[in-house]
Amino acid sequence: MAVAAAVLVGLTACGSQPQPSPVPVVAETPQPTTPAPPPPPPPLPSPGNPDGGAAVPADAGPEDTSAPTRVIGDGTPASCTSDAVVAAVAAGGIITFACGAAPVTITMTATAKVVNAKPKIVLDGGGRVTLSGDGKRRILYMNTCDKAQGWTTSHCQDQETPQLTVQNLTFVDGDSTGETTEGGGGGAIFVRGGRFKVVNSRFLRNRCDPTGPDLGGAALRVLSQSRGLPVYVVSSTFDGGVCSNGGALSSIGVSWVVLNSVLTNNSAIGRGANPAKAGTPGGGSGGAIYLDGNLFTIRIAGTIIQDNHASTARQL
Repeated sequence: MAVAAAVLVGLTACGSQPQPSPVPVVAETPQPTTPAPPPPPPPLPSPGNPDGGAAVPADAGPEDTSAPTRVIGDGTPASCTSDAVVAAVAAGGIITFACGAAPVTITMTATAKVVNAKPKIVLDGGGRVTLSGDGKRRILYMNTCDKAQGWTTSHCQDQETPQLTVQNLTFVDGDSTGETTEGGGGGAIFVRGGRFKVVNSRFLRNRCDPTGPDLGGAALRVLSQSRGLPVYVVSSTFDGGVCSNGGALSSIGVSWVVLNSVLTNNSAIGRGANPAKAGTPGGGSGGAIYLDGNLFTIRIAGTIIQDNHASTARQL
């Protein structure tokens, strides 16, 4: 079989020198570069008073969460839901969050409630998690005398467990208005019995009922603690709480130790004090802190308390 090949030959004019063939220019293709990943967003601002120098007792410090019992979330914000928080708190143990690198707000559609048979509950937000009551509900509830949560002893008002710790969390827009169990109060957290501790946490814009002589604690309301031991509040911030009494903290017959914290811009807006004066609904005591009862102590150290307001009586 004959094969024909076409060959193009360049001819030069007579007497001229052959010209070199042009060398093709090949453009260099830029090599793709992988951009450096952005740094993770910083955690939420640190709570508490950074200049507070009060010594913190060993049992008032944060709990070890390096080996959590359960983790809320799979690493994405969407996986960190109200239902997951409610279920984890009911199950108890050491609870942490995996919601991604950025700060996340979980809007609670129901109050998370501690089951009294669980001996220990630690809820640790890692400095990036906010639990919001959405201005509609209390965020967290523990009551050893509430049979709906299990009545585990015959002396529910003075039992050692559950022991509840919240740390490295922010609680915002909790509202217990209209809650009547145990007299109400505790817009963000209500506790009766066992032990309770708050470490490195923030409480912003929480509310409870605006009138009444006894109820209080826009952020925290505590009734009874085991063996009269104190509630510890360490390196935490309370800002913008509003309630009839105690725009931040309130209790009956409970002792407190408040260390290296900040309580500011909280208001007690009730009218008529306690007992309520004739013709008034009562309240208005303790712009930031309102404590009642026969036997209790309060120790405050390394803590800033300023710009709080009480409409009737100007206690702490």
